[in-house]
Amino acid sequence: MRASTIVMLIASLALGAGQALAQPSQLQYSADGLYNLANSYARAGKPGLAVLSYERAALLAPDDPDITANLAYVRASAHVPMKPRNRFERFAQAASPTLAAWLGVLGLALVGIGLVVRRVAPRLRWIPGGGILLGVALLALSVSNAMLLWPRMHEAIVLVDQTPARFVPAPMGDTAFVLREADSVTMTAEHEDFTLILTGGGLSGWVARANLGAVVPDR
Repeated sequence: MRASTIVMLIASLALGAGQALAQPSQLQYSADGLYNLANSYARAGKPGLAVLSYERAALLAPDDPDITANLAYVRASAHVPMKPRNRFERFAQAASPTLAAWLGVLGLALVGIGLVVRRVAPRLRWIPGGGILLGVALLALSVSNAMLLWPRMHEAIVLVDQTPARFVPAPMGDTAFVLREADSVTMTAEHEDFTLILTGGGLSGWVARANLGAVVPDR
């Protein structure tokens, strides 16, 4: 029961992210659509919106080489560092969040069926054993994908160059530091029209919400 609850939470997280990306506002979200939109922003000299669209496209198509290459190029052009993915991250994120969630559900089903077969037909222990091992592997992939997806749920891209991060959530508050367009930040809290962000370097400040674009958009 406890394993079932964990997998359902993982599925809800991953499916929720996929559905959020798929919700159309003024355009139909898809990896190709977001990629083309990002290219148009890049040509128009809007690196913040370009990086945001590339990041959203990368969630739907994690291993697309064109998305990865263009994202790296735009970030480099904007002088914004891109954190490289290690081997574990590349493996765990080879599947999209939605696919990883369904693989987790399939893995849970294989484990359950394997345990039942082992009790019903003990002479065929090696057959359900293989299914259980495969199910555990799929569950591990789903859990890893969800663990790596969770921080992305709170990630945002700076859309306006020289965006001030203030000490307090007020338009006239003193500026703590300034963010570059296309910077990636982590959203930690909200207050009225401001979002408390955390940079990769550990700096924290309040930023006007209109200057940020969430990688996983609200529904």
